[in-house]
Formats: sequence, C-alpha cells, structure tokens
Amino acid sequence: MIRVAHPTRPAPALAAGAPLLDVVDLHVHYAGIRALSGVSMRVDPGEIVAVIGANGAGKTTALKAIARLVPIASGTVRFAGADVRGESADAVAARGVSLVPEGRAIFPTLTVAENLAVGAYAHRHPVAMQETIDDVVRLFPRLGERMKQPGGTLSGGEQQMLAIGRALMARPSLLLLDEPSLGIAPKLAVQIFDAIRAIADGGLSVLLVEQNTRWALSTASRAYVLQTGAVAMEGPAPDLARDPEIRAAYLGG
Repeated sequence: MIRVAHPTRPAPALAAGAPLLDVVDLHVHYAGIRALSGVSMRVDPGEIVAVIGANGAGKTTALKAIARLVPIASGTVRFAGADVRGESADAVAARGVSLVPEGRAIFPTLTVAENLAVGAYAHRHPVAMQETIDDVVRLFPRLGERMKQPGGTLSGGEQQMLAIGRALMARPSLLLLDEPSLGIAPKLAVQIFDAIRAIADGGLSVLLVEQNTRWALSTASRAYVLQTGAVAMEGPAPDLARDPEIRAAYLGG
C-alpha cells in the first residue's frame, strides 16, 4: 500500500462529505483562445475520477490548471478546502498534489534511484524516502530490478512506472495522471492500471486523463467528458460506459 501520511505535512482535514478537489467554473485562455470554458469537477477522498474526450478537448489543460502550471482566467480551484488559484505550482505540490505529465518527463541521464529521490525534493526525510521507495518497488517490482540503470534506458512502460513512482515519492493526497497508457505496450499498460487501482485502494485520490476510454471508464468510479473545453457529460463511469453516445464516439459502438 502506498503511504499518504507525509512526515512534515498533516493529512488534509475535510468536513464530512467534502471533496478533496473542487473545481468550479474554470476558464483558461491561451493567446485569446478559450482552452477551458466553465469547467467544474470534483474528486472525493480515495476516489478515481476519469476525464475523457477527443484530442484538443482541454483535458491536459485542466490538469495543468489544477497543478498551477497555466494561468487561470477565472474560476476557483479548491484543494483540501483551500483556494489555490493564486498559488504557485511549487506551493500546490507542497500541499499534496503531484502531476505525472503526458510524456513522462523523467530525467534520462539519472538512475532510477536518483529519479525517485528527485520526487522527494520537498522534504528529503530519509526514513520517509526509504519507506516510499519500498512502497513504489512493491507496486512496480521492475523498478526494483533497475535501480542503478539510467532512466533513459528503460522501456516506455517502465518509464511510465518511474514517472508515477517519482510522483508518489512526495506522498501526495491527489495524483494527477495525464495519459498513462500513451505509447506503452498493452501488457505493461495493464500493470500500470492495476497499480492505479491499488494506489486508490490505499487512500490516494486520482484524477485520470486517459485516451483509452475503455480502460479509463473501467478504472474510475466517476467520469467527466470534455468537448471543446467544456464538460459535455458527467456521471458514474459504468453509466457512461453504457451510454450509446459515449459508446459510439469513444468505444467503437
């Protein structure tokens, strides 16, 4: 089980029924183009929520806005009850939000062990670091076999495991995952999605952007469908998986 208790950061204190992440009427503009228009979504503690939609629908932008990597024109992003719209990316990460970006962005010349250590940069607590490395290796045994290898020598699937493991080193409360199956062999993608479920079973909340709609809806409890920067549909993931419109557009009928 992945540990979410942080050695220097108390666990978020939430009122009963309150979401861990609450995004309300979010607008993001790029050079005058509306990337997001009034997006609202929530993630509850220990929940996996999927965001699906066509390329260019605004899925990655939504994650970047939550992580404070792109400017927000208007709207509110509340994490653990605090409005983080005006905070820096570092400050939001320190609160307990970790982003695994599309493309993984590992450090190719650093070893697997060094990449993992980078993920704990905010606290460098030696006992917590080793405990979390042990948790990551239990989650992804392949990484334990490759600790001394440069990250750039790993396969695409192994690099994705490393990117997730690096994000977990901060012991976040919320994990933002952007396209974890992209460019990965199906066998390793299955292992990664099994790990995502195990992460949530351990109490970590996950907001999942995923191009493989079938996997996304079979993994999440709830989902949002984005179209041209706005929420077109939302609901329990099994209901959306049975919806004729969703099946025709994303599941091959």
